[in-house]
Amino acid sequence: MPSTAPVALFGAYDRHNFGDLLLARVAMRLLRGQPVCCAGLAARDLRASGGPRVRPLAGLAPSAPLPLLHVGGQLLSCSAWQAAAMLMPPDDETMATIAWLSRRSLARRRWARAALGLEDHAPYLLPRALAGRFAPVLALGLGGAGLEQCPRRMRAEVMDKLRRMQRVAVRDRATQALLREAGIEALLLPDPAALTAQLFGPLIRRRARHGEVAALRARFSGGYLAVQIAAEFGDDATLDALAAALDAVALRRGLGVALFLAGVAPWHDDAAVLRRLAARLRAPAALLDSIHLWDICALLAQSAGYCGSSLHGRIVATAFGRPRLNLLPPQTGLGMESAKHRAYVDSWEFQPPGCVAVGDAGEALEAALAVEEGTLRAQGEALARAVLEGFEREFRPWIEGGC
Repeated sequence: MPSTAPVALFGAYDRHNFGDLLLARVAMRLLRGQPVCCAGLAARDLRASGGPRVRPLAGLAPSAPLPLLHVGGQLLSCSAWQAAAMLMPPDDETMATIAWLSRRSLARRRWARAALGLEDHAPYLLPRALAGRFAPVLALGLGGAGLEQCPRRMRAEVMDKLRRMQRVAVRDRATQALLREAGIEALLLPDPAALTAQLFGPLIRRRARHGEVAALRARFSGGYLAVQIAAEFGDDATLDALAAALDAVALRRGLGVALFLAGVAPWHDDAAVLRRLAARLRAPAALLDSIHLWDICALLAQSAGYCGSSLHGRIVATAFGRPRLNLLPPQTGLGMESAKHRAYVDSWEFQPPGCVAVGDAGEALEAALAVEEGTLRAQGEALARAVLEGFEREFRPWIEGGC
C-alpha cells in the first residue's frame, strides 16, 4: 500500500520552463497518488501552463519533519542571482534590471538575497535555514555539469548540502565524477523526464488530437520538424545559418517547421526570435502559440524529429522514439549550457549526432533523421526502464518510511 504521509517536492518549477514543469509532473506520478506539496522559492500558480500550484518552501512549517524530494534539473549550478532573475516577470523592465545588475556583483548579490529572502548561494538545493523541517532529504535527476566553473563558495555549499542528503541521483557522468572527487557517491540515472511516454503517453496522444497541435498536424500533412531555440540564438548571422540548414532538410523531405517555446522565464526563449527565424524560412513554418506542457509534449511526440537548444526537448523526443539534435549556443559554445547538453548525451546516447554548432545543423539533422525508428524506440524504452528501476530500488523505500 502507498504511504499516506505527505512528501514535499522541491524544484525550479516556480517559473515557466518546459523541463522543470515536466519534472514536477513526473515526480507526482512516481509517488502513485501519495499526498504532495509542490514547493519552490516563490509562490506561483502554473496550472494554466500544465505545471503545479507552488508554495514557497520557507512557508512550510510541518509539526514533524517531512520527506523532501528534489525533483531534478540543473539545480547544482543555479546560483541565487540566476534563480532570482528567472523568477521575475519576463518584461522589458526585468531585462533592464538584469542588464544593470549583471555589471555590479555586490549589488547583484544583495538584490538576490533580498528577492529570495535567503543567504544560500545555491538556493534550489534545500536551503540551510530550512533543513531541520525535512527528513529524509532526497535528490533525483540532478544536473551539475559546469559546476566546476561556479564560485568557490557556491561549490563548497553545494557539496555540503549533498553530503547531508540520504540519496542523490545525478543525470550525467560528468556530474557524478565531479561529486566523487569531493567524496560524494551519487547514483547515476537518466533524467526522470525519460519516463514521459511511459507515464503520460495516452494523455499526450489525446492532446495531439485537439487544439493547436491538431491544427499543425493537419497543416503539415507530410510531417514537420519541431524546432525551438533560446533567445541567445537571435543574432542575424545565427538565424540566417539555421534557416538555411532547416530549409535544406525540410524542403528535401517535404516537411514543415513547427516552432515552439520551451520556456518564457527570463533567459529562456523569445517568440520574437522564432518569428524572425520563420520569416527567413522558405519551408512552410508556423509557431505554436501555446506554452502548455502537454501541448509541447504532443508537438514533440508527433514530430518527424526535434532540433533545438532545450535539453528536455531532446529527452522527450527520445522518450517517444523521435530523432533529435541539440544546437549549441553561438556565443557560449564552451559554457555551462553546452556542458549540460554534452554531458547528458555522452552519458546515455551512443547514436550520433548529439550536440552541434548551428553551422553543422543541416548535415547533423539529416544524420539524425536517418536513424532507424526501431533503434530510437528501443533507446527511449531502455532509458525509461533505467529511471523507473532506479527510483523503485533506491528512493521509494526512503519515501515510504524505510531506509
